[in-house]
Amino acid sequence: MSEVERHYGGRPVTARKAERRSQFLGAALAVFTEKGYARSSVADICAAAGLARSQFYAEFASREDLLLALYDQIQSDARDAMVAGLAEVDSADVREHAAAAMAAFVESIGQDPRRAQISYVDIVGVSPRVEQHRLDQRAVWRGFFESTLRGVAGAGFVPPGGYEMASTAFIGALTALVHQWSTTDPRPPVAGLIDVMTTVLNAFVSGASEDSAET
Repeated sequence: MSEVERHYGGRPVTARKAERRSQFLGAALAVFTEKGYARSSVADICAAAGLARSQFYAEFASREDLLLALYDQIQSDARDAMVAGLAEVDSADVREHAAAAMAAFVESIGQDPRRAQISYVDIVGVSPRVEQHRLDQRAVWRGFFESTLRGVAGAGFVPPGGYEMASTAFIGALTALVHQWSTTDPRPPVAGLIDVMTTVLNAFVSGASEDSAET
């Protein structure tokens, strides 16, 4: 027999816990990007969330753990958005898939400069642990790049230089461009950003096709 979920104040404990976690993540996004991670404190986060210090430590072991959780959520949201965007494409045209994926990524991370700041500025150089985590997330993105591209271009598709080099080059270009775009005031039209990255992605596909044709 499954355990009956506990309730508190008429609401399931798990729901209250998830809500508190969401409040802390939202507060972290606001505080870290306004004050800077290094100049913020747990007290700042609790004040912004409207929650107690004891509630913070029930969710996170440290401010650094909160930063990592926020960073991971932003990255996960972006991948989910890209998957959803690709699912809407009713075409075999690789360029259409690339444009949909880029549009979804920009919408998820780039439209809110705070999410881009966490992803590309505040997360960098915090500590050796955070740096390793950032590298681990980059590896997750490389795997996502490979599985997505294989799904669009075919299981036998291999980009120029192989997946590790191609994914590293593409992800580096994408993150740098989205960061620059999201922090430019006024921001250039998003269509231009999407067109640039779509062109880069298609270059990998066409390059691999040309290599296959020559062999």
